[in-house]
Amino acid sequence: MGKAKAVLAFDTATPATVVGLSIGGDLICELADRPTADERPRHAERLLSLCEQALAQAGIGWGEVGRVGVGVGPGTFTGLRIGVATAQGLAQSSGAELVAVPTLAALTLPARAAEPLMQIAAVADARRGEAYIAAWLPGGEQSVAEQACPPQRLAAALGAEATPTICVGDGALIFRKELETGVIAVPDDRSALHQIGGAALCQLAAAGEPVAAAALVPRYVRQPDAEISLQARKETR
Repeated sequence: MGKAKAVLAFDTATPATVVGLSIGGDLICELADRPTADERPRHAERLLSLCEQALAQAGIGWGEVGRVGVGVGPGTFTGLRIGVATAQGLAQSSGAELVAVPTLAALTLPARAAEPLMQIAAVADARRGEAYIAAWLPGGEQSVAEQACPPQRLAAALGAEATPTICVGDGALIFRKELETGVIAVPDDRSALHQIGGAALCQLAAAGEPVAAAALVPRYVRQPDAEISLQARKETR
């Protein structure tokens, strides 16, 4: 039996640049560049260097990477484009399989493991006063599909009037007041449950079905700002 190939997975859908590497199901390392609130994301500058650093820590080269997983959102449009294009290029150059990793699913994995009897919802900042949301019931069934939601509709969209729910993500922190009603709980601001980790990315990348490079597309959920502005200009003419 040959040596197990490595799984390299990363996500750039949020301001953070997150990279994980596993071999044979064992997490070797997880790295992240997390800018502060007043800093811009550094995906273009840091993604490849973090991937190289992960390989160096594992003591392997690109030829030993059998699968590349990439977070496909929803999230920031520029970040998603950088992540998807990088994954396509790495897979093509290395011959590795390519796997799409749902960003919101990755965000919820640690909380789903910690609280297996609760509904776990990902609430990510979508800008423009909205949040990207999705939720999973105990047992792993997805209960709320990915969507953009205004704060006043968050609790109802998550069905939390009837289902005890834990919300994680930067959007959960931003909209804590709107969420913490009824049976919804939001972990402490400092909780690691609010951050996407390399371990979750590797887990989903290892379990996912490989896709062709041309079939790998971001999950935008809503129109990019540039398209909305263009449409508005056309309508005012």
